[in-house]
Amino acid sequence: MSKHRPDPADAARDCACFNLRKAARAVTQLYEAALAPSGIHATQFSVLVALAVVDGAPLSRVADGLVMDRTTLTRNLRPLERRGWVRIEAGEDRRERNLSLTRSGRAALERALPLWQRAQERLHAQVGDTRWTRLLADLPGLTATAQEAAADDLR
Repeated sequence: MSKHRPDPADAARDCACFNLRKAARAVTQLYEAALAPSGIHATQFSVLVALAVVDGAPLSRVADGLVMDRTTLTRNLRPLERRGWVRIEAGEDRRERNLSLTRSGRAALERALPLWQRAQERLHAQVGDTRWTRLLADLPGLTATAQEAAADDLR
């Protein structure tokens, strides 16, 4: 690690957060354009997919799985609930809320999946098999490492 005083050029070149967010915005734009005919935004697609995988799970579990705080997830759920795609029900504990896809939510997701698949295949083809495999293999470890570091900072 260098001992010189950091400057903005250092951050633009070397900051993992800066560069990951830039890449995430570019990837999001690709998926947003692909999903546009479905009326589902990329962020909404992620929530619908998560709910399809863990249907009936508590909000906190879904938020943890998406690496979102509960307030952000709740805000993202509102338009999905208004469209009748998501059901939010009280859990066994009155403070707990369980999330599930409705029949129309599953149908919306099914309509969006082929659009997602085309975007996925396009990006995969551009990145190439080796880089794609390495990228998807590295991301869970990076996520876990960042979460551990953040938790350490809170202690």
